[in-house]
Amino acid sequence: MRNKKVLLLVEIAIFAALGFVLDFVAFKMPQGGSVSLVMIPIVLMAFRRGALAGVMTGLLVGLLQIVSGLISVTPLSFNFVVMQVILDYLIAYGVVGFAGLLRSQYFKYAQQNNRGKLIFTIVSAVLIGSLLRYITHVITGIFFFGMYAEEGANLFMYSSIYNATYMIPVFLLSAFVCSLLFIAAPRLLEPNRAV
Repeated sequence: MRNKKVLLLVEIAIFAALGFVLDFVAFKMPQGGSVSLVMIPIVLMAFRRGALAGVMTGLLVGLLQIVSGLISVTPLSFNFVVMQVILDYLIAYGVVGFAGLLRSQYFKYAQQNNRGKLIFTIVSAVLIGSLLRYITHVITGIFFFGMYAEEGANLFMYSSIYNATYMIPVFLLSAFVCSLLFIAAPRLLEPNRAV
């Protein structure tokens, strides 16, 4: 039992480190946000071990970004910076792990060898993670990045549009890569297999 817990923690650390590294190969936006492959290891872990393991992997990815100093913060008070960092990094990447909510559905369709429903499930799972991450970034944008909007602009619209400019490509890229990866190498999702 103890060895299984240790193995789970090691897998979470490996996938989080992989997500952190994949975030270096990115198209960066001027006020924060980027188009990268960072979500793929989080979704992979969520499918491999479940939503909780995916959430923990996402939290660790966010934590690695914070401690490495590779974050975009607004020049406000210390309390605001702490709140923004928690929302924009820990929570935003943590919620991607909820893609694992469709894990059992994926395995059901995999057993039936129903490729169409399998791909639909993968894309839907990535959409769940992407949408939750997007909502978190929109909230952060409204509260912390409103200074970049034109005077009198609707902050909700500003944040929604700005964050959509990178989150839509992130979703499409992640859904495409996860679909290819999960179909081509389904053994990656089996928790009893070595990484």
